[in-house]
Amino acid sequence: MNGGSAYFVVGVGCVLVVVGIVALVIAWNKSQQRKPAPPPAAKGTDPFHTKDEDALRGDPRTLAPGDIVEIRGTSWAVRGSLRLTEASWGWTEHLLDDANGDQAWLSVEEDPDLEVVLWREVPDVTAKPGAATVDLDGRRYTKDESGRAQFTSTGTTGLNETGTVKYHDYEAKDGALLSFESYGDSGKWEAARGESLVRAEFRIYPQAR
Repeated sequence: MNGGSAYFVVGVGCVLVVVGIVALVIAWNKSQQRKPAPPPAAKGTDPFHTKDEDALRGDPRTLAPGDIVEIRGTSWAVRGSLRLTEASWGWTEHLLDDANGDQAWLSVEEDPDLEVVLWREVPDVTAKPGAATVDLDGRRYTKDESGRAQFTSTGTTGLNETGTVKYHDYEAKDGALLSFESYGDSGKWEAARGESLVRAEFRIYPQAR
C-alpha cells in the first residue's frame, strides 16, 4: 500500500467513526424523548378541603320542615316554611323553634349573594311602617324596600297554605335590620329585628326525606 492509499484509508476510517458517533447521539436523544415524564410527586390532600361550604355546613337553600339548624351554638327545629315570590324575585322564610320554646324566623335569599338573616319578633311596637325612617330603642332605621308578595306555606307556620303579605324593610347604619309584615287583609303589622348571619355561624342538619 503506497502512502496515498494509506491516507485515503485513514480518512475514510475517521469519517466512519464520526458518522457512527453522530448516529449514536441521535439514537440516544430519540430514546430519551420517547421516555415518559416521571409522575409528579404525590401531595397530601385534605379530605375536608372544599370550596363548597354547603358540602360541609349544609345548604340553607334546601331547608324544609323537620330540618335542624344550629345557630351560634343553639339548635333550632324548622317547624314550617314560607316560599315567597314577588314578580321574578323569590325567597324563603322558616319558622324555628328551640328546646326552650323560643321562636324565631330565618330568611334565606339570593340577591344576588346569599343572605341569611335571623329574625326575632319585637312585641308591642307602636311605630308604623311606611315612613322614610323609623326610630326604635335608640336606633334609627332607614327604609330599604317595600312590596307585596305571594306565599305558599308548608309545615306549621300558623298561616294559610297560600296568601299574600305586605312588607316594609328598614336598615340601620350599623347593619341592624327591621322588618314589618302584614299578612292577608288583616291590617295588623308585625315587627321583627334581624341579624345577618355569616356562613360560619350556622350549620344545617337535614332530616331524611
